[in-house]
Amino acid sequence: MAAWGLRIAVVAAGLALGAVCAQEQAVRGQGSSAKAGAVEFLYPEQVTVEAGKPAVVKLHFRVAEGMHINSHAPKDEFLIPTTLEFPDGTGVKLERAEYPVGGEFAFANDPGSKLSVYMHEFEIEAHIRAEKGNHLVEAKLHYQACNNTQCLPPRTATVAVDVIGK
Repeated sequence: MAAWGLRIAVVAAGLALGAVCAQEQAVRGQGSSAKAGAVEFLYPEQVTVEAGKPAVVKLHFRVAEGMHINSHAPKDEFLIPTTLEFPDGTGVKLERAEYPVGGEFAFANDPGSKLSVYMHEFEIEAHIRAEKGNHLVEAKLHYQACNNTQCLPPRTATVAVDVIGK
């Protein structure tokens, strides 16, 4: 009888330990996926522009809750700016990008040092010129995301837009 009680206690302890480990992995997984997706491209997925002519495409992004990213013009030279690039050979040329002015942000432990950041939603105006035809452009948004306690390694997010030049 005592052997059964001991077996039940060991099985129960093993199940409890397994549940704790699974919960820890789930929390870690949620944290890393939230960090991995600090910036989300919202829209447009497709645009039609006049082939060979300058056009402006407004690209909309969202920064994850509790996070911020450095603006295109951070206040300190050691901070990594947010930049947008279009790859060569896609039939669409990025002539220039206009970035929004960043909002001011200060850490609670250093309220005198203001950073220039993007939080919530922001928009980049891409000034492009497209050749005639249908072009899937996989632009790259380079950024560094931070929360109130740490900055994550710099990341590059793909910004896929189908550009139709007519």
